[in-house]
Amino acid sequence: MVCVLGVAWLAGGPAISARGDDNQPGGSQADPAGPVQQVLLLSGDDNPGVIVPRSVLASDAALPAAPEPPPVPPTPPAQPEAPADGSGGSPCPDTEHQPWHLPQPLECWGIHMSGWLEQGITFNDDHPQNRFNGPVATNDQDHEYQMNQLWLTAERPIKNDGCGWDIGGRIDVLLGTDWRFGINNGLENRINGFHDQPYGMVLPQFYVEVAYNDLTVKIGHYAGILDYEVIAAPANVFYSHSYGYPYGVPILVTGCLADYKVSDRLSIQGGMDRGWYQFEDNNESWDFMGGFRFRTLDKRTTIAYAVTTGPQDDAGQDNRFASSLVVEQKLTDKLQYVLVQNLGCEAHTGLGGTQANWYGVCQYLLYSITPKLSAGLRGEWFRDEDGTRVAGPGNIPGVAAWDGRGFAGDFYEITAGLNWKPRPNLVCRPELRYDWYAGQPGFDGTHPAGGALPFGDGNHSSHLLLATDLIVLF
Repeated sequence: MVCVLGVAWLAGGPAISARGDDNQPGGSQADPAGPVQQVLLLSGDDNPGVIVPRSVLASDAALPAAPEPPPVPPTPPAQPEAPADGSGGSPCPDTEHQPWHLPQPLECWGIHMSGWLEQGITFNDDHPQNRFNGPVATNDQDHEYQMNQLWLTAERPIKNDGCGWDIGGRIDVLLGTDWRFGINNGLENRINGFHDQPYGMVLPQFYVEVAYNDLTVKIGHYAGILDYEVIAAPANVFYSHSYGYPYGVPILVTGCLADYKVSDRLSIQGGMDRGWYQFEDNNESWDFMGGFRFRTLDKRTTIAYAVTTGPQDDAGQDNRFASSLVVEQKLTDKLQYVLVQNLGCEAHTGLGGTQANWYGVCQYLLYSITPKLSAGLRGEWFRDEDGTRVAGPGNIPGVAAWDGRGFAGDFYEITAGLNWKPRPNLVCRPELRYDWYAGQPGFDGTHPAGGALPFGDGNHSSHLLLATDLIVLF
């Protein structure tokens, strides 16, 4: 048996975040349609030839000897041009502008190690006494330093170039406050336990990946393929998340997922898993997850659609369905627009035992100001029609987080932020976010009998957040 070790999130982890260059704003996880290859063409005559004087073709004996040419003074050595990176033309390497990487002790086996540290702080104008920012994820704490993600990845990527067999895989390990939003039944609850601790460990992904020609299959624990945002922090534009991502789609699943590259522009995915956040299946029923990703010939438009369906209740009788449509449109060389539409329903879990429904639209406008600085704007509407989806991790006993639930209504948010990369290993993402809610009151620890609102200790229907994080890549 061959054992392959590999690590990363969502995304991708990011998420693991899937959709183009992760280092660019609005960037995603690995593109299922395949990476865009960059080719450098060197132009010039293949055979410039030699110009030969006609006299050379005649007999040398019939021609007088040519006079010796005067001596040519030696050409002074050329001065090196100052490189564009600002290093001043020094012969020493420009270490200041080069990214720093982890040592690679496993490189001889094709295993690459990487990671990052994400830390941030959020300020809430409500100054809630419980110090939580309501349903906002994952920067959910007010006036508190958060080490959201200390992430380590080991990965052996597939490298068969679409021909023949190859085997790879990856493992992601996360330590931080984000663990409360990635609890899988039978995994993180066993690793951490529930003791109201702010920090814990998550294994976002660990899987083996097998490739044959244009088909790859991953087997293990991995990030889902729905939505635009991902788990891995560096792959997202903003520090905070939308409502649709943590509440509308499955983020982590366990099973197998196949990806077939039909062409350079189209790929299809399909597989079976144990359900939403289920490492140990609670009902012995399998879910289906699948979709496609298409990119236009001019590479300016990408369309991704994915669905998941299967029962999540312990009896395995109430089917849950969710879908996600993501359209990425490059408007100009510097301006990009992204549309995300999420839709979901679940049988017999709504008000009065009816079908529960949730749906929403999230839009992004991303502008690249310079290669190191970009700006983003996100506007979202998310409707939890029966109050079954927007519920804090604090509803799990022993998890220190917002414990609100049962909000049947509409959630709105507008976020404006910057994505600044002063150094190759540093990313800073300040943002200003405004949330408001229109709908029925719900429940929380302060209002267990009802009458709670989502923000400000259950007393407010809106709040304003100022937040920033700093990501150190390695």
